[in-house]
Amino acid sequence: MLTGSYSSLLVLLSLLVAILAAYTALDLAGRITTAQGRAAHWWLAGGACAMGIGIWSMHFIGMLAFRLPIELGYDPHITLLSLLIAIASSALALWLVSRQTLPWSRLVGGALLMGAGVSAMHYTGMAAMRMLPGIVYRPVLFTLSVIIAVVASGAALWLAFRLRHHGAGVRLFRAAAAVLMGIAIVGMHYTGMAAAEFPLGSVCGAVRDGFSTGWLALFIISVTFAVLAIALIVSVLDLRLELRTAVLASSLNEANQELQYLALHDNLTRLPNRVLLGDRLDQAIQRARRERGLFALMFMDLDGFKAVNDAYGHRIGDLLLVAIAQRITAAVRAQDTLARVGGDEMVLLSSVGDPSDVATMAEKLTALIREPVSVEGHELRVSVSIGIALYPGDGTVPDELLSNADAAMYHAKGQGRDSYRFFEASMNANMHNQLQLVQDLRQAQVRGELVLHYQPKFRAPAGPMTGVEALLRWQHPERGLIPPNDFIPLAEKTGLILPIGAWVLDEACRQMRSWRDAGQAPRSIAVNLSALQFSHTSLIQTVRETLDRHGLEAACLTLEVTESTAMRDADASLSILQILHDMGVHISIDDFGTGYSSLLYLKRLPASELKIDRGFVRDLARDTEDAAIVAAIVALGQTLDLKIVAEGVETADQQTFLTQLGCDALQGYLLGKPMTAERLAQLLAAGAVPSEVK
Repeated sequence: MLTGSYSSLLVLLSLLVAILAAYTALDLAGRITTAQGRAAHWWLAGGACAMGIGIWSMHFIGMLAFRLPIELGYDPHITLLSLLIAIASSALALWLVSRQTLPWSRLVGGALLMGAGVSAMHYTGMAAMRMLPGIVYRPVLFTLSVIIAVVASGAALWLAFRLRHHGAGVRLFRAAAAVLMGIAIVGMHYTGMAAAEFPLGSVCGAVRDGFSTGWLALFIISVTFAVLAIALIVSVLDLRLELRTAVLASSLNEANQELQYLALHDNLTRLPNRVLLGDRLDQAIQRARRERGLFALMFMDLDGFKAVNDAYGHRIGDLLLVAIAQRITAAVRAQDTLARVGGDEMVLLSSVGDPSDVATMAEKLTALIREPVSVEGHELRVSVSIGIALYPGDGTVPDELLSNADAAMYHAKGQGRDSYRFFEASMNANMHNQLQLVQDLRQAQVRGELVLHYQPKFRAPAGPMTGVEALLRWQHPERGLIPPNDFIPLAEKTGLILPIGAWVLDEACRQMRSWRDAGQAPRSIAVNLSALQFSHTSLIQTVRETLDRHGLEAACLTLEVTESTAMRDADASLSILQILHDMGVHISIDDFGTGYSSLLYLKRLPASELKIDRGFVRDLARDTEDAAIVAAIVALGQTLDLKIVAEGVETADQQTFLTQLGCDALQGYLLGKPMTAERLAQLLAAGAVPSEVK
């Protein structure tokens, strides 16, 4: 027998090729598994070629590492056949591991077929030498090599199936598995080589017309490494592209879900919005029709929220809304729908068994919202007005139910707030009347329907006149003269009070300028500021520009601010009032005694007068509670060196008593009713209303 030997370098290279081929196979198994449609077929074909070339190259390099004392060559056709067998075996392996499952029966069958294919590749490659006489194989080692091929194929299939999905740590496991698989493949090859015996005098028939071994090893190693490297690089790049595409698709899906959520929910409170409420309302109507059921629509509007927003800013107001929404959500059932449909307006859709259940729920909600809310150190209090419409009695379509619940809510608000009302048919007329009034009010200023009347103030007890107060009236073309109590609350709710208030200030100063030019000017003119107007950032600039526009000194203007407005945010009020005071504008605290002033802040307010609310004057008589309150207010004002003005004086007894208590000035129907600027000018000119000279 001829004695063979091996090139250590080529043996080592064959092992490296085997390990790289195994790793490539594991990686490509993952790519084929995740690929979709036609791409999966391309990956299977390309992977089979790369894996087959890798396994075949390891085998062929191992054969090239083998040396005999005779010249060797390899038949190209038989060698090509061994390569095709390797590719076919690889295709089978990759197809098996790309399936959803790999049961033991399929694993065993695949191991037998692939082991047979690898063995066939090896021994076909050996036959490519065309030895004469033929190669003799030792039966034991031959059988052992086939068994190694089958076992190695089974292990390779199982590992490839288990490690086909990408994830954390998978690459490390693949590398370890590739080393084991490479050793197994090399073991099978060299066991098969050890089984081969070459009789003395053997001749290689492929020397003349076959491959020369001189340059073949380097060529095959280079091509194999190139093919496997390209396959791995393409796999990695494609995986990254796929992962990026998956991330982008996931991000796009999340964005679409977020957009869909935002389209149906309120951004601030995360409650359903009007769109989603409409859909839920449609579903509730359809369900109630089928089941002959009953449900309630509760329209809620927060009382006092605008004052909080104006005093503390929109951020605190937003946090308050969120807290109230969370409070209500926690109190209602999961199947109920709470939606935000406006600034401080929410709607609750709830299935009920009886109208009395709705009343119980409304009482619970009013009590719940009435409780104080702590927001960034501020203890805030609001209440709620609730209007209730029942299906089907109060409407059978969504718009009708919402409109009727809204009308009932306005009725509850108009009757004192912090309450609930069920819808009644008569409320629609009131609702339409209010809506029409708001529409008309928006045009009133443009159409010149707003007018000012002026009520004199007199030094106690009966004069002379110390100034006038400008009082707003609305001369409606159809309804006649509308008193302020009927439209000022609407103006405040809709925000129209800001342009109307600016017009009042400008018109009062214009009229003061006109009186002065005619030589009939009262000493001062007072203008009332609403809470919204007082907290607006442009107030100081508006006052300064108005005075400059009409050429008036600040001392002739008195701004009246209610006690509750001044005390709502005492520190901010102090800052605003101090700037106005420094300008020379006089400050009057109106409706004094109706709020909850802190004496600590009151003594710091740069005010010049206190006005006693007409509510204390109306029923004033000696030895009454009102008399005690008025006496205390007068004493407090005198202590703080403030001028005391009593309004609403209508009887001589009130006039006498207030004068005796120490009031500095009186105002009321007894002394002078509100009148037009022309009428006041006539009375001043005739001396009927004596005016105090500066």
